[in-house]
Amino acid sequence: MESKGYAALAGNSALEPFTFQRRELGSHDVALDILYGGICHSDIHQVREEWGSSLFPMVPGHEIVGRVTSIGSGVSKFSVGQLIGIGVFIDSCRECENCLKGIQQYCLNGMTGTYNTYERNTKNIAFGGYANNFVIDEAYAVHVPENLPLEGVAPLMCAGITLYSPLRHWQAGPGKKVAIMGLGGLGHMGVKFAAALGAHVTVLSHSPKKREDAMAMGAHEFLVLNSDEDFAAHKREFDLILNTVSADLNIEKYLNLVKIDGTLVLIGLPSAPMSIGAGSLISSRRSLAGSMIGGIPELQEMLDFCGKHQIVSDVEVIEPSYINEAYDRTVASDVKYRFVIDASKY
Repeated sequence: MESKGYAALAGNSALEPFTFQRRELGSHDVALDILYGGICHSDIHQVREEWGSSLFPMVPGHEIVGRVTSIGSGVSKFSVGQLIGIGVFIDSCRECENCLKGIQQYCLNGMTGTYNTYERNTKNIAFGGYANNFVIDEAYAVHVPENLPLEGVAPLMCAGITLYSPLRHWQAGPGKKVAIMGLGGLGHMGVKFAAALGAHVTVLSHSPKKREDAMAMGAHEFLVLNSDEDFAAHKREFDLILNTVSADLNIEKYLNLVKIDGTLVLIGLPSAPMSIGAGSLISSRRSLAGSMIGGIPELQEMLDFCGKHQIVSDVEVIEPSYINEAYDRTVASDVKYRFVIDASKY
């Protein structure tokens, strides 16, 4: 099936219009017209080869919402006309213990990314969601509630699940004090989810101008920690801290804000290794952990939760021709809070 989209033809090049072929519909495949596709900062990292060598031509995009147009003969999960969501991966080995548990993001044989990789079966380059259509195995897509604004749904497929998963795993809820480090594309979803789960939510930010937004999203407190005295005033205060920031920070200062038996979870990807003194962990039986997206069952759970609580991402909708400018603005943190591409404009 012919697709129209935008692609980077070489490393660190601008994205441009690109026509390509999707694979033929298999017995368990679903075809869809993409309605909206989110721009994730990881798209930029891979286009610009900031995480190592990439595959080109590259059609990025792993925050996809669309409507089913046709189904394979063996499909039972979806029917034509239904809303469908696709996230960060499109396949996995399906056999390892993690895949069997429904945490395919931790597939022991490696999940198959939505783009910048090869399809597991055809060995063709996988092209992502900066396009007008898509084909995917039904097992790796999810149902999208009909009651949500779809432009705000697209970023849920990555930014949303990236925050929902650790909040659920570390049991954020009533009686728990949760802090979100950073109020960006990731952090603003953490605030919304933590508040909806019933936790007491605090935003830790270096931008006082974001206070009003944070409170409107459900935060109970907003802290700007500039000095050692600021950090000391909140020592051992939080049960759970989610660090969505990719900047290099003195993470030990933030560890000291965690209560006994509490956890600081790394979600952002700083460029430099971290140095942690053992005393920061030992002194309060703290944990330093990491978390990455979620599996298919949890992705569906999150979307159902969003439908129930009317939660979507705050977005700025753009046409495909604006993608390159959106990349520059994303790097400059000049967006509230995610860019989403209107796929009807390809």
